[in-house]
Amino acid sequence: MSEFKEAISRSWRSFALSNWSPLMGGVMLALFAILLEAWYRPWGIVGGIRNWADWFFYGIGFYEDAPPHPLEFSSSILDIGFIWGAAISAFLAREFGLRFPPKIEYIKAIVAGILMGIGSAMAMGCNVGGFYVALHNLAANGLAMAVGLIFGVIVGIKYLYWEIEHFPSAGGFEISLRKVGPYIGFLLLIGLIVATYAYFGNEEIDNADVLGGCLIISAGIGYIMHRSRFCMVNALREPFMTGEASMGKALMVSIILGAIGVAILKYQEVQPEMAYVVPTFGLGALIGGFIFGASMVVAGG
Repeated sequence: MSEFKEAISRSWRSFALSNWSPLMGGVMLALFAILLEAWYRPWGIVGGIRNWADWFFYGIGFYEDAPPHPLEFSSSILDIGFIWGAAISAFLAREFGLRFPPKIEYIKAIVAGILMGIGSAMAMGCNVGGFYVALHNLAANGLAMAVGLIFGVIVGIKYLYWEIEHFPSAGGFEISLRKVGPYIGFLLLIGLIVATYAYFGNEEIDNADVLGGCLIISAGIGYIMHRSRFCMVNALREPFMTGEASMGKALMVSIILGAIGVAILKYQEVQPEMAYVVPTFGLGALIGGFIFGASMVVAGG
């Protein structure tokens, strides 16, 4: 019995407490991205954020017609699931806290966030949809955005060095929720299962079963990225800052595996050949990627 308990304990530590390697995160991320595209559609981030912004502008009277409901729109569901899965991981591992950075970080977040929005609009996708998933789908715009991202990251790094030299920041504080974290994590996990079940078989929502699958798969993506600390900013930034390339190698492996998987899906006609191939190859993806790359480094993620 003691050996069984020890095995359970080791499994739990590996699943919920220990940090996964970047390579493991990259491999699992590729598998879940392939699964999502096989289930319904490619992974994306910007469409859901745009949907939430549309609802905000509709609420204050800027739009006459209501946009799709966030709980009935696949792009929004993907973002909700992504955040939900990452939150489960953070709470279970006792890593969740309300962190308040120095004041200058708020200014950087707002300005860089606006620029990231502009860049993603020009490229018709962020570093996920315009770069990572675009390369999965063998889209040339993904290559153009990759070039823009790399040069943008270099500019962002140069700014950070300048900021450290001229405006060193200090301060900030955290409100820790570590003691209650696991309990909240389990509640979130149960809530995810209940929400997914509520979609399946729901006859009042079009494609409800599809949306339920999108929710649970994207939650898996969020969980994987948090547990492995899989970060595309890190992958593109660290080779230039510290010479560390483990995350960059994991990203390359993830892209290659995803491209192979999606190519098989398209060959088998699970998805059309032009799925997630957008007409931004050239200046749109290149300049958008440059703006996004520089801004995401300054924003910190």
